[in-house]
Amino acid sequence: MQPFFETSTKYRKLILITFILMAGLSGLMMTGVDVNYDMTDYLPGDTQSTEAITVMEEEFAGDLPNARVLLNEVTLLEALEYKERIQNISGIRSVEWLDDVFGEDVLLTTPLAFFDASITDNYFRDQRALLELTVESGLESEAVGEIRELIGEENAVAGHAVNTAESQDMAFTEVFNALTILLPVILIILFIATSSWVEPFLYFITIGIAVLINMGTNLFIGEISFVTQTVSPILQLAVSLDYAIFLMHTFNDQKKTHEAKTAMINALRIVLPTIAASAATTIVGFSALMFMRFGIGSDLGLNLVKGISLSFLSVIFFLPALTLVAHGLIEKTKHRNFLPKFHKVGRGMVRIRIFFLIIALLVVIPSYFARSEVDFLYGTGDMAEGSRAGDDLERINQDFGTSNPLVLMIPKSQPGEEVTFTDELSALPHITGVVSYVTSVGPEIPRTFAPQEVTDQFYSDTYSRIILYLDLPAEGDRTFQVVNRILETADNAFDTYYLAGESASLLDMKEVIEADTRVVNLIAVAGIFLVILVTFKSLTIPLFLVLTIESAIWINLSFPYYTASPLSYVGYLIISTIQLGATVDYAILLTHNYLTDRKSLPKKEAMVKTLSENLVAILISAGILSFSGFILGLTSTNPIISELGILLGRGTFLSFSMVVLVLPALFLMFDRVIEKTTLKSDFYRNRKKEF
Repeated sequence: MQPFFETSTKYRKLILITFILMAGLSGLMMTGVDVNYDMTDYLPGDTQSTEAITVMEEEFAGDLPNARVLLNEVTLLEALEYKERIQNISGIRSVEWLDDVFGEDVLLTTPLAFFDASITDNYFRDQRALLELTVESGLESEAVGEIRELIGEENAVAGHAVNTAESQDMAFTEVFNALTILLPVILIILFIATSSWVEPFLYFITIGIAVLINMGTNLFIGEISFVTQTVSPILQLAVSLDYAIFLMHTFNDQKKTHEAKTAMINALRIVLPTIAASAATTIVGFSALMFMRFGIGSDLGLNLVKGISLSFLSVIFFLPALTLVAHGLIEKTKHRNFLPKFHKVGRGMVRIRIFFLIIALLVVIPSYFARSEVDFLYGTGDMAEGSRAGDDLERINQDFGTSNPLVLMIPKSQPGEEVTFTDELSALPHITGVVSYVTSVGPEIPRTFAPQEVTDQFYSDTYSRIILYLDLPAEGDRTFQVVNRILETADNAFDTYYLAGESASLLDMKEVIEADTRVVNLIAVAGIFLVILVTFKSLTIPLFLVLTIESAIWINLSFPYYTASPLSYVGYLIISTIQLGATVDYAILLTHNYLTDRKSLPKKEAMVKTLSENLVAILISAGILSFSGFILGLTSTNPIISELGILLGRGTFLSFSMVVLVLPALFLMFDRVIEKTTLKSDFYRNRKKEF
């Protein structure tokens, strides 16, 4: 292995040039990476709602509406003029209004009172018109901007496409804002933790280059989700800074007795097993996300696995080369040690370990059960109050009520059969409108007599299309119950049917993600358990480490239950693996050093030494990751990103607390068991009474 350790020192200029060129190229490539903001695109292709969208695109010209425009103080003719102008905006695939239901000639020549009010009230009432739009995916920001410019402040536009446009507009800004706050905080922490003013900047350059390469190489993937774009860079930075800190801490120790080049080779040899084990457990935890059928998990998992691998390589090759090149500057910018000694703290923690263990049991047991009682959300939610999108949505809901459209496609049938079926749908609770050929034109009028643009809205060669309006939000128990009732009603009447719409997609998302949970958690736990087993060659140590972090996860995920607030299921699923994969490193570091100290000291003295010497390193690492999570949560306006950040910040703090307060108590309590179940443990034994 000696030639390998010498690589970073012998070819340091070549390594620096190679990494810098790769980072520069990746920075250019990053601008070509597409970002997807639609979570429903990540549903598996065999789900009911995904198949429904495919069938609708193949059979019908009009798409499922994803936005609504409110026009105040307009006549029917003025509303039609607005519709035509909106239709000409780039990115608008279709605009639907009353003329699509009854035909433009019929609408303009027939008094409004002659039409069915249950249909017309969904589109026009009290000189206010409500248009339904379909905005093309990826063009939401430009289209919504032009719509707002056209309709002015006195009118409103809202819906899923508008929320997506807001997210697109804020995506870069939010990452920039988070990093603007986060980087100075991390710098302050690193200035305190290191002995040189230059050293923290070497860390940032090393991990920053890995982040750039990671984001740039996404061009080969083709597209990433908005969750990945926002979370991945910050998470990669916060998680992998540990590796740089561990290496440089060991390098500084080695410099006390060796010249710089030899010290770096020795540091690499000493620290590589620990860094490799930490990176391996993190990669295994993130890899579990790639087994999700819901595509956002695999998208984020792949990106994080790639990112952590690149950070590991950057720390092993680029950082040693950069450090040796900048060694003279590091020496010139030395400062005194700002951190206090923690020997008394470590001794005190060992003395009251049983107290910590009892408190942990009292908290962990109810948390385990509470986390399964949390109410979940499966979509992105609405934009925050106070934003233009939030205010417009409130105005539309006040004038026209909550409108949640669904499109049901059934086999083309006789008018009488269709009338019976639409009557059954109308009788279902929370359905405020059923728009079909027989309800808008009438079953007595033959299809060949109706205007072509009207029949095309409701019939293809194979299917009849029925539009349903619910007075319920896009998701929730009642909404999912109604969606299931619609599907059951269709199943009783037809062999083939398809239901499309946001609520139908969210119901499928709920079922897919819930199934993913069991698979992902099992893979993450089993994989990390195996890595720890191989690393420490022990049957019991993996059990204690995984249990410690899992307990912190249970506590973290029980907070929404005790605060009676719903939790994003995507955030819940992702944090379960991220918190395990990212924070088990603290337990590995403590365990590695404890086992080393235990070979020459009694168990209590060994634990005091381990805590005293490693508490700072764990605290710094946890502090950086926790601050990263909280800052991400506080700066993001996207509900999923914000919630994921809060979960990460709180979860990291809880993992840190469990590792430094509870894991030592478990190690001391089960010292004999660990010795017997660990290969070549070589624990120190004597007859002197320990304190």
